[in-house]
Amino acid sequence: MEAVVFVAYLVVTLVTSVVNGLAAIANFVGHDYPKSQADKLGVPRSWMRPLGVLLGAGALGLLVGIEVPVVGGLAAGGLILYFLGALYVHLRVGDYQLSGWAVFFCLPVGSLAFGLVGGAW
Repeated sequence: MEAVVFVAYLVVTLVTSVVNGLAAIANFVGHDYPKSQADKLGVPRSWMRPLGVLLGAGALGLLVGIEVPVVGGLAAGGLILYFLGALYVHLRVGDYQLSGWAVFFCLPVGSLAFGLVGGAW
């Protein structure tokens, strides 16, 4: 059973890393979607690159965490905090369309949970 949980941890962690890495790239290159979300949520566009750095650091930290477990745990925790902040920003402006947010939030939660249960950390 432990091997199954570790495989689940690897899959969820890799998917989480890819999704957040792509989101970071979208912020770095100035893609229209992050800009439109920033405008809708009242976030200054000047924050796009720093937010992209946080997403990218989380994505890379998860990958490093496969070999250095404490880094993965910290990266997952950082992404969870990042997306809790994003939830606050959505709710602050009355945006209750949270399906995209839920996916981004649940991925690092799953990575952290599988890492803890499977003994990766």
